Amino acid sequence: MKFRLSTLTAALGLSMMAAAAHADVVKIAAVGPVTGPVTQYGDMVREGIMTAIEKINAEGGVDGHTFEMVTVDDACEPKQGPTSANSVVNQKIGFVVGPVCSGATLGSAPIFDEQGIVMVTPSATSPTITDGKDYNFIFRTIGRDDQQGPAAAAFIAGKKPAKVAVLHDKQSYGQGVATSTRDNLKKHGIEAVLFEGINAGESDYSSVITKLKSQGVDFVYYGGYHPELGLLLRQAREQGFNAQFMGPEGAGNADINAIAGDAVEGMLVTFPPDFSAKPENAEIAKLFKDKGRDASGAFQLTAYAATQVIVEGIKGAKSTDPEKVAEWLHANKVNTVIGELSWEKSGDLTSFAFDVFTWHKDGSKSMAK
Repeated sequence: MKFRLSTLTAALGLSMMAAAAHADVVKIAAVGPVTGPVTQYGDMVREGIMTAIEKINAEGGVDGHTFEMVTVDDACEPKQGPTSANSVVNQKIGFVVGPVCSGATLGSAPIFDEQGIVMVTPSATSPTITDGKDYNFIFRTIGRDDQQGPAAAAFIAGKKPAKVAVLHDKQSYGQGVATSTRDNLKKHGIEAVLFEGINAGESDYSSVITKLKSQGVDFVYYGGYHPELGLLLRQAREQGFNAQFMGPEGAGNADINAIAGDAVEGMLVTFPPDFSAKPENAEIAKLFKDKGRDASGAFQLTAYAATQVIVEGIKGAKSTDPEKVAEWLHANKVNTVIGELSWEKSGDLTSFAFDVFTWHKDGSKSMAK
Protein backbone atom coordinates (compact mmCIF):
# COMPACT_ATOMS: atom_id res chain seq x y z
CA MET A 1 0.00 0.00 0.00
CA LYS A 2 2.87 2.32 0.86
CA PHE A 3 4.40 1.62 -2.55
CA ARG A 4 1.17 2.39 -4.34
CA LEU A 5 0.69 5.63 -2.36
CA SER A 6 4.21 6.83 -3.05
CA THR A 7 3.80 5.93 -6.71
CA LEU A 8 0.56 7.88 -6.86
CA THR A 9 2.20 10.83 -5.10
CA ALA A 10 5.07 10.78 -7.56
CA ALA A 11 2.67 10.61 -10.50
CA LEU A 12 0.67 13.54 -9.15
CA GLY A 13 3.88 15.50 -8.65
CA LEU A 14 4.96 14.87 -12.23
CA SER A 15 1.50 15.85 -13.44
CA MET A 16 1.61 19.11 -11.49
CA MET A 17 5.12 19.86 -12.76
CA ALA A 18 3.94 19.29 -16.34
CA ALA A 19 0.96 21.59 -15.80
CA ALA A 20 3.19 24.26 -14.28
CA ALA A 21 5.58 23.99 -17.22
CA HIS A 22 2.68 24.44 -19.62
CA ALA A 23 1.12 27.32 -17.70
CA ASP A 24 4.04 29.70 -18.26
CA VAL A 25 3.92 33.48 -18.31
CA VAL A 26 4.22 35.11 -21.72
CA LYS A 27 5.86 38.51 -21.47
CA ILE A 28 4.79 41.39 -23.70
CA ALA A 29 7.12 44.38 -23.81
CA ALA A 30 5.42 47.78 -23.74
CA VAL A 31 7.94 49.94 -25.59
CA GLY A 32 7.39 53.69 -25.46
CA PRO A 33 8.08 56.87 -23.53
CA VAL A 34 8.21 56.57 -19.76
CA THR A 35 10.39 59.69 -19.62
CA GLY A 36 10.57 62.75 -21.86
CA PRO A 37 8.05 65.36 -23.03
CA VAL A 38 5.42 62.98 -24.44
CA THR A 39 5.11 60.36 -21.69
CA GLN A 40 1.33 60.80 -21.88
CA TYR A 41 1.25 58.76 -25.09
CA GLY A 42 3.22 55.99 -23.42
CA ASP A 43 0.70 56.08 -20.56
CA MET A 44 -2.16 55.66 -23.04
CA VAL A 45 -0.56 52.61 -24.62
CA ARG A 46 0.34 51.00 -21.30
CA GLU A 47 -3.24 51.51 -20.06
CA GLY A 48 -4.50 49.66 -23.12
CA ILE A 49 -2.06 46.79 -22.72
CA MET A 50 -2.69 46.41 -18.99
CA THR A 51 -6.47 46.43 -19.34
CA ALA A 52 -6.32 43.76 -22.03
CA ILE A 53 -3.91 41.59 -20.06
CA GLU A 54 -5.95 41.88 -16.87
CA LYS A 55 -9.09 40.74 -18.70
CA ILE A 56 -7.36 37.87 -20.50
CA ASN A 57 -5.68 36.62 -17.31
CA ALA A 58 -8.92 36.91 -15.33
CA GLU A 59 -10.57 34.67 -17.92
CA GLY A 60 -7.89 32.00 -17.47
CA GLY A 61 -5.35 33.07 -20.07
CA VAL A 62 -4.81 31.22 -23.34
CA ASP A 63 -3.99 27.51 -23.51
CA GLY A 64 -2.67 27.68 -19.96
CA HIS A 65 -0.57 30.78 -20.64
CA THR A 66 -0.98 33.98 -18.67
CA PHE A 67 0.47 37.32 -19.74
CA GLU A 68 2.66 39.97 -18.19
CA MET A 69 3.56 43.48 -19.35
CA VAL A 70 7.21 44.54 -19.18
CA THR A 71 7.81 48.28 -19.55
CA VAL A 72 10.70 49.45 -21.72
CA ASP A 73 11.43 53.17 -21.99
CA ASP A 74 12.58 54.74 -25.27
CA ALA A 75 11.63 58.33 -24.30
CA CYS A 76 10.15 58.66 -27.82
CA GLU A 77 13.71 59.40 -28.95
CA PRO A 78 14.93 58.06 -32.31
CA LYS A 79 18.42 57.45 -30.95
CA GLN A 80 16.99 55.29 -28.15
CA GLY A 81 15.10 53.05 -30.57
CA PRO A 82 17.95 50.54 -31.02
CA THR A 83 18.77 50.64 -27.29
CA SER A 84 15.20 49.81 -26.27
CA ALA A 85 14.98 47.07 -28.91
CA ASN A 86 18.18 45.46 -27.66
CA SER A 87 16.79 45.59 -24.12
CA VAL A 88 13.82 43.51 -25.31
CA VAL A 89 16.17 41.09 -27.07
CA ASN A 90 18.37 40.73 -23.98
CA GLN A 91 15.32 39.99 -21.83
CA LYS A 92 14.36 37.26 -24.31
CA ILE A 93 10.88 38.70 -24.82
CA GLY A 94 9.18 37.54 -28.02
CA PHE A 95 6.33 40.07 -28.29
CA VAL A 96 6.13 43.86 -28.30
CA VAL A 97 3.26 46.35 -28.24
CA GLY A 98 4.84 49.55 -29.48
CA PRO A 99 6.98 51.44 -30.00
CA VAL A 100 4.74 54.45 -29.55
CA CYS A 101 6.58 57.03 -31.65
CA SER A 102 7.56 56.74 -35.30
CA GLY A 103 11.11 58.05 -34.86
CA ALA A 104 11.96 55.47 -32.22
CA THR A 105 10.21 52.75 -34.23
CA LEU A 106 12.39 53.41 -37.25
CA GLY A 107 15.43 52.47 -35.17
CA SER A 108 13.92 49.50 -33.38
CA ALA A 109 11.79 47.74 -36.02
CA PRO A 110 14.78 46.38 -38.00
CA ILE A 111 16.15 44.81 -34.81
CA PHE A 112 12.81 43.30 -33.80
CA ASP A 113 12.36 41.82 -37.26
CA GLU A 114 15.91 40.49 -37.50
CA GLN A 115 15.61 38.89 -34.06
CA GLY A 116 12.20 37.35 -34.82
CA ILE A 117 10.22 39.39 -32.30
CA VAL A 118 6.57 40.14 -33.13
CA MET A 119 6.08 43.92 -32.92
CA VAL A 120 2.60 45.48 -33.10
CA THR A 121 2.59 49.27 -32.92
CA PRO A 122 -0.69 50.94 -31.94
CA SER A 123 0.50 54.47 -32.68
CA ALA A 124 3.54 54.78 -34.97
CA THR A 125 2.08 56.08 -38.23
CA SER A 126 5.05 56.97 -40.44
CA PRO A 127 4.96 55.13 -43.80
CA THR A 128 8.78 54.96 -43.77
CA ILE A 129 8.61 52.33 -41.02
CA THR A 130 7.40 49.73 -43.52
CA ASP A 131 7.87 51.21 -47.00
CA GLY A 132 10.54 49.37 -48.98
CA LYS A 133 11.13 46.89 -46.18
CA ASP A 134 10.68 43.14 -46.28
CA TYR A 135 9.61 42.62 -42.69
CA ASN A 136 7.82 39.51 -41.44
CA PHE A 137 7.36 40.39 -37.77
CA ILE A 138 6.19 44.04 -37.90
CA PHE A 139 2.48 44.94 -37.67
CA ARG A 140 0.29 47.97 -36.89
CA THR A 141 -3.13 48.49 -35.35
CA ILE A 142 -3.31 52.09 -36.58
CA GLY A 143 -3.35 53.69 -40.00
CA ARG A 144 -0.41 55.41 -41.66
CA ASP A 145 0.23 59.11 -42.22
CA ASP A 146 -0.72 58.66 -45.87
CA GLN A 147 -4.18 57.64 -44.61
CA GLN A 148 -4.35 60.44 -42.04
CA GLY A 149 -3.11 63.17 -44.37
CA PRO A 150 -5.91 62.67 -46.91
CA ALA A 151 -8.53 62.85 -44.15
CA ALA A 152 -7.09 66.14 -42.92
CA ALA A 153 -6.76 67.58 -46.43
CA ALA A 154 -10.31 66.66 -47.40
CA PHE A 155 -11.68 68.34 -44.28
CA ILE A 156 -9.57 71.48 -44.82
CA ALA A 157 -10.65 71.71 -48.46
CA GLY A 158 -14.29 71.52 -47.38
CA LYS A 159 -13.79 74.60 -45.22
CA LYS A 160 -12.55 76.60 -48.23
CA PRO A 161 -9.84 78.57 -46.41
CA ALA A 162 -8.26 81.57 -48.13
CA LYS A 163 -4.64 80.70 -47.30
CA VAL A 164 -3.28 77.53 -45.71
CA ALA A 165 0.08 77.09 -44.00
CA VAL A 166 1.54 73.70 -43.08
CA LEU A 167 4.06 73.52 -40.24
CA HIS A 168 5.90 70.54 -38.75
CA ASP A 169 8.45 69.66 -36.08
CA LYS A 170 11.15 68.33 -38.48
CA GLN A 171 10.76 64.82 -37.03
CA SER A 172 9.77 61.55 -38.70
CA TYR A 173 6.18 61.57 -37.50
CA GLY A 174 5.43 65.28 -37.65
CA GLN A 175 7.11 66.02 -40.96
CA GLY A 176 5.65 62.87 -42.47
CA VAL A 177 2.02 63.64 -41.66
CA ALA A 178 2.52 67.31 -42.60
CA THR A 179 3.95 66.33 -45.98
CA SER A 180 1.07 63.95 -46.62
CA THR A 181 -1.44 66.67 -45.74
CA ARG A 182 0.30 69.23 -47.96
CA ASP A 183 0.47 66.83 -50.90
CA ASN A 184 -3.18 65.88 -50.55
CA LEU A 185 -4.20 69.53 -50.32
CA LYS A 186 -2.68 69.94 -53.78
CA LYS A 187 -5.05 67.24 -55.05
CA HIS A 188 -7.90 69.47 -53.85
CA GLY A 189 -6.41 72.43 -55.70
CA ILE A 190 -4.99 74.08 -52.57
CA GLU A 191 -1.35 75.15 -52.52
CA ALA A 192 0.09 75.81 -49.06
CA VAL A 193 1.51 79.34 -48.91
CA LEU A 194 4.04 78.15 -46.33
CA PHE A 195 5.55 74.74 -45.58
CA GLU A 196 8.05 75.12 -42.77
CA GLY A 197 9.61 73.27 -39.87
CA ILE A 198 9.97 74.55 -36.31
CA ASN A 199 12.34 73.29 -33.65
CA ALA A 200 10.65 71.02 -31.13
CA GLY A 201 11.31 71.96 -27.53
CA GLU A 202 11.66 75.70 -28.03
CA SER A 203 9.62 78.10 -25.91
CA ASP A 204 9.05 80.97 -28.35
CA TYR A 205 7.43 80.59 -31.76
CA SER A 206 6.55 84.27 -32.20
CA SER A 207 8.67 84.63 -35.32
CA VAL A 208 6.78 81.96 -37.25
CA ILE A 209 3.47 83.39 -36.01
CA THR A 210 4.51 86.82 -37.30
CA LYS A 211 5.25 85.21 -40.66
CA LEU A 212 1.85 83.52 -40.73
CA LYS A 213 0.13 86.82 -39.94
CA SER A 214 2.05 88.72 -42.62
CA GLN A 215 0.97 86.21 -45.27
CA GLY A 216 -2.70 86.42 -44.34
CA VAL A 217 -2.96 82.74 -43.36
CA ASP A 218 -6.35 81.73 -41.98
CA PHE A 219 -5.79 77.95 -41.59
CA VAL A 220 -2.70 76.33 -40.04
CA TYR A 221 -2.02 72.59 -40.13
CA TYR A 222 0.70 71.46 -37.72
CA GLY A 223 2.39 68.07 -37.89
CA GLY A 224 3.83 67.10 -34.52
CA TYR A 225 3.04 66.62 -30.86
CA HIS A 226 1.02 68.57 -28.30
CA PRO A 227 3.77 70.55 -26.49
CA GLU A 228 4.64 72.60 -29.56
CA LEU A 229 1.10 72.95 -30.89
CA GLY A 230 -0.04 74.09 -27.46
CA LEU A 231 2.54 76.86 -27.49
CA LEU A 232 1.70 77.83 -31.05
CA LEU A 233 -1.97 78.16 -30.12
CA ARG A 234 -1.34 80.21 -26.99
CA GLN A 235 1.22 82.52 -28.55
CA ALA A 236 -0.91 82.98 -31.67
CA ARG A 237 -3.84 84.18 -29.60
CA GLU A 238 -1.55 86.43 -27.56
CA GLN A 239 -0.47 88.06 -30.81
CA GLY A 240 -4.03 88.44 -32.04
CA PHE A 241 -3.62 85.75 -34.70
CA ASN A 242 -6.92 83.90 -34.80
CA ALA A 243 -6.47 81.40 -37.64
CA GLN A 244 -7.95 77.91 -37.37
CA PHE A 245 -5.36 75.37 -36.17
CA MET A 246 -5.40 71.65 -36.87
CA GLY A 247 -3.11 68.81 -35.86
CA PRO A 248 -2.78 65.02 -36.02
CA GLU A 249 -3.61 62.51 -33.29
CA GLY A 250 -0.20 63.14 -31.68
CA ALA A 251 -1.50 66.55 -30.62
CA GLY A 252 -4.72 65.21 -29.13
CA ASN A 253 -3.74 65.02 -25.51
CA ALA A 254 -5.41 66.57 -22.47
CA ASP A 255 -2.09 68.15 -21.48
CA ILE A 256 -2.35 70.52 -24.44
CA ASN A 257 -5.06 72.31 -22.47
CA ALA A 258 -2.62 73.23 -19.71
CA ILE A 259 -0.20 74.63 -22.31
CA ALA A 260 -2.62 76.46 -24.59
CA GLY A 261 -5.27 77.47 -22.05
CA ASP A 262 -8.49 78.81 -23.54
CA ALA A 263 -6.77 79.10 -26.94
CA VAL A 264 -7.19 75.35 -27.39
CA GLU A 265 -10.96 75.69 -27.80
CA GLY A 266 -11.91 74.79 -31.37
CA MET A 267 -8.60 73.17 -32.33
CA LEU A 268 -9.15 70.41 -34.90
CA VAL A 269 -7.48 67.00 -34.72
CA THR A 270 -7.45 63.94 -36.94
CA PHE A 271 -7.96 61.01 -34.62
CA PRO A 272 -8.72 57.32 -34.69
CA PRO A 273 -12.48 56.84 -34.32
CA ASP A 274 -13.74 56.88 -30.73
CA PHE A 275 -13.91 53.12 -30.41
CA SER A 276 -14.87 53.46 -26.74
CA ALA A 277 -18.25 54.91 -27.76
CA LYS A 278 -19.23 51.83 -29.76
CA PRO A 279 -21.99 49.87 -28.00
CA GLU A 280 -20.13 46.60 -28.44
CA ASN A 281 -17.22 48.04 -26.42
CA ALA A 282 -19.29 49.16 -23.42
CA GLU A 283 -17.92 46.36 -21.22
CA ILE A 284 -14.34 47.19 -22.18
CA ALA A 285 -14.87 50.90 -21.58
CA LYS A 286 -16.19 50.03 -18.12
CA LEU A 287 -13.09 47.97 -17.38
CA PHE A 288 -10.97 51.05 -18.13
CA LYS A 289 -13.20 53.27 -16.01
CA ASP A 290 -13.17 50.85 -13.07
CA LYS A 291 -9.37 51.07 -13.05
CA GLY A 292 -9.36 54.87 -13.28
CA ARG A 293 -8.29 54.75 -16.91
CA ASP A 294 -9.69 56.51 -19.98
CA ALA A 295 -10.63 54.38 -22.97
CA SER A 296 -11.42 57.36 -25.22
CA GLY A 297 -7.88 58.62 -25.86
CA ALA A 298 -5.96 58.28 -29.09
CA PHE A 299 -4.13 55.03 -28.38
CA GLN A 300 -5.72 53.16 -25.46
CA LEU A 301 -7.92 50.95 -27.61
CA THR A 302 -5.45 50.58 -30.48
CA ALA A 303 -3.04 49.30 -27.79
CA TYR A 304 -5.74 47.04 -26.36
CA ALA A 305 -6.26 45.73 -29.90
CA ALA A 306 -2.51 45.23 -30.39
CA THR A 307 -2.47 43.06 -27.28
CA GLN A 308 -5.47 41.13 -28.60
CA VAL A 309 -3.62 40.61 -31.89
CA ILE A 310 -0.67 39.00 -30.10
CA VAL A 311 -2.88 36.85 -27.89
CA GLU A 312 -5.11 35.74 -30.76
CA GLY A 313 -1.99 34.99 -32.79
CA ILE A 314 -0.73 32.72 -30.02
CA LYS A 315 -4.13 31.06 -29.77
CA GLY A 316 -4.44 30.63 -33.55
CA ALA A 317 -0.89 29.35 -34.03
CA LYS A 318 -1.22 27.13 -30.94
CA SER A 319 2.27 28.28 -30.09
CA THR A 320 4.21 31.05 -28.34
CA ASP A 321 6.88 30.84 -31.03
CA PRO A 322 6.90 34.38 -32.53
CA GLU A 323 7.68 33.03 -36.00
CA LYS A 324 4.58 30.83 -35.99
CA VAL A 325 2.49 33.66 -34.54
CA ALA A 326 3.64 36.09 -37.25
CA GLU A 327 2.94 33.53 -39.94
CA TRP A 328 -0.57 32.99 -38.58
CA LEU A 329 -1.31 36.73 -38.39
CA HIS A 330 -0.29 37.27 -42.00
CA ALA A 331 -2.73 34.55 -43.07
CA ASN A 332 -5.71 35.39 -40.86
CA LYS A 333 -8.05 38.15 -39.69
CA VAL A 334 -8.39 39.08 -36.03
CA ASN A 335 -11.49 40.43 -34.30
CA THR A 336 -10.55 43.25 -31.91
CA VAL A 337 -12.07 46.18 -30.05
CA ILE A 338 -11.31 48.37 -33.06
CA GLY A 339 -12.87 45.97 -35.54
CA GLU A 340 -11.77 43.06 -37.69
CA LEU A 341 -8.13 43.53 -38.66
CA SER A 342 -6.09 42.12 -41.51
CA TRP A 343 -2.70 43.11 -42.85
CA GLU A 344 -0.87 43.74 -46.06
CA LYS A 345 2.36 41.80 -46.58
CA SER A 346 4.12 44.88 -45.17
CA GLY A 347 2.31 44.55 -41.85
CA ASP A 348 0.23 47.67 -42.53
CA LEU A 349 -3.51 47.40 -42.00
CA THR A 350 -5.54 46.74 -45.13
CA SER A 351 -7.79 49.63 -44.12
CA PHE A 352 -8.09 52.28 -41.41
CA ALA A 353 -10.19 55.45 -41.26
CA PHE A 354 -9.34 58.62 -39.34
CA ASP A 355 -12.03 60.99 -38.11
CA VAL A 356 -11.81 64.75 -37.50
CA PHE A 357 -12.68 66.05 -34.04
CA THR A 358 -13.04 69.48 -32.47
CA TRP A 359 -11.06 69.85 -29.24
CA HIS A 360 -12.50 71.73 -26.27
CA LYS A 361 -10.92 73.63 -23.40
CA ASP A 362 -12.30 71.16 -20.85
CA GLY A 363 -10.26 68.40 -22.49
CA SER A 364 -13.18 66.76 -24.27
CA LYS A 365 -13.64 66.36 -28.01
CA SER A 366 -16.61 66.15 -30.37
CA MET A 367 -16.99 65.16 -34.00
CA ALA A 368 -16.11 68.13 -36.19
CA LYS A 369 -18.72 69.54 -38.53
